[in-house]
Amino acid sequence: MGICKKVMEKGIVIFFSLLMLGCSTSKKIANIPLVHQAPNYGELSFWAAHPSKKDLADSLPVSQLKDVQDAASADVFFLHPTSYTSSPKTFGWNAPVDDPQLNKATEQSSILYQASIFNGVGRVFAPKYRQANLMAYFTADKKSAIGAFQLAYEDVKNAFLHYLTYENKGRPFIIAAHSQGTTHAKKLLREFIDGKELQRQLIATYLVGIPVEKNYFLNIPICETPKDIGCFCSWRTYREGAYPKIPEKSDRIAVTNPLTWTTDESYAPKELNNGAILRDFSKIMPALTDAQISRGVLWVKKPKFPWSFLITRKDYHIADYNFFYLNVRENAQVRVQTFERKNQLEYMNSSSNN
Repeated sequence: MGICKKVMEKGIVIFFSLLMLGCSTSKKIANIPLVHQAPNYGELSFWAAHPSKKDLADSLPVSQLKDVQDAASADVFFLHPTSYTSSPKTFGWNAPVDDPQLNKATEQSSILYQASIFNGVGRVFAPKYRQANLMAYFTADKKSAIGAFQLAYEDVKNAFLHYLTYENKGRPFIIAAHSQGTTHAKKLLREFIDGKELQRQLIATYLVGIPVEKNYFLNIPICETPKDIGCFCSWRTYREGAYPKIPEKSDRIAVTNPLTWTTDESYAPKELNNGAILRDFSKIMPALTDAQISRGVLWVKKPKFPWSFLITRKDYHIADYNFFYLNVRENAQVRVQTFERKNQLEYMNSSSNN
């Protein structure tokens, strides 16, 4: 998010080649209207990932992993982070969903490197939406920023309603998101799932890259163990010793350690990291980073890999998922299995009572 724009301004192009996620520079086009056509989610072209088409969420970094979407009993609704980062704002405050360059940036970054994590547990649905420009997070023009986020959320909501109406059919699901995707996922969960009947189908939710307050939800707790279900996980990754530049009440922020899947501040050594993925999607890097919760964020020691000495940033936002690729993938599998066993046990108990 903020890291993308600042890195581009400093000209450290090598950073992108090493951690290729979420950054794009849309070409400047004149006379683009500021109001863009709403997506029609009945058409596959408005989905960055969908089980009815071939897309980069189907990708596997190594052949030992399996894409189980065809046989899966669960679904994953994934909300991608900001890829509309251009300054000046080429398309106004919100991006269109039919710009080829922007769609390519989204698909070759977050869909490939993040959404693909979840093809091992369920069918992956990732809608394109009229995302707000990156500067909506930083501008003093709060009215425009609020409007931009609201327009983006309306698309996300419509995509989710379409999914529920035509695709879900009572199936359990995971909601996963990063950065701007998490901004919208928080609101979506509170509007449609938190304390609602639909919460019975929620396996878990991964709300990564944006702070989530511990009490943000009334009925969805933070996950405390690797097998908890009906709960949320959240973290923001920083280099050890660093914190967000904007002070916040860290004791109110929920943080999950993705190496232990607990919320305590115990140190998790890098040996617990089953595999990260950086620029080379086909290369899994085990034991790349350790992890420890500290005052509302997740600390990792600076990872070592070719050319890593050029990275001076201490905000590792861009790699929130990538540093823990296999750990997230495996944990999602554990939670789906736990959910299925619980449902099966409840069914057996119900049948025996009848």
